[in-house]
Amino acid sequence: MTTQENARTEESAYEAANGLPIALKEPLQQLFVEHGPLRQEMEAIYELAHGIEDAPIRQAAARLAELIERVEQFNAKLHRHSNKEEELLFPLMARYIGRDSGPIAVMEYEHDQAKRCLHLFLQRRGDGSQLTERTTIAEMGRLAADAVVILMEHFCKEEHALFPMANTMLSAQELDWLEKEFERIDTQGGNHV
Repeated sequence: MTTQENARTEESAYEAANGLPIALKEPLQQLFVEHGPLRQEMEAIYELAHGIEDAPIRQAAARLAELIERVEQFNAKLHRHSNKEEELLFPLMARYIGRDSGPIAVMEYEHDQAKRCLHLFLQRRGDGSQLTERTTIAEMGRLAADAVVILMEHFCKEEHALFPMANTMLSAQELDWLEKEFERIDTQGGNHV
């Protein structure tokens, strides 16, 4: 699916849910569109993670191996996306609405919570020696599922509140600057310099 087709799908879902068309300016539209593929990956992660502790041990261990691979790939893609928000969009918006409380504080807190779950998941992966123990499998499943739940709710808040707020708040010059910086992050593989 092309980025444009994905955007149309996302817009259709937004319109269906809200009864309103979304008209985000670039680069906010780019952030919105990036949610689609991330959401699909999160759904697959949740499917593997949910109930993993109840599966027979061999099946649970096999599911965990697939879950680890998916989470590692997802984490890299999420890192690139979240860098755009944390290093660029949030500070830009904070100039207008502050950072200590309100929407930016909530967004940053939720980023931290999801990252914490993913970090603990990847840390528990360790050297692989305990990945067949039921308690490790159950804990890792919970961490992956928790990260997905946090991020799904977080994406909704961004799409329904934060992005529309930024859409009206940021100037054309700020949006142009943001777009160029997003392009730089994409070119550099996720790092803002």
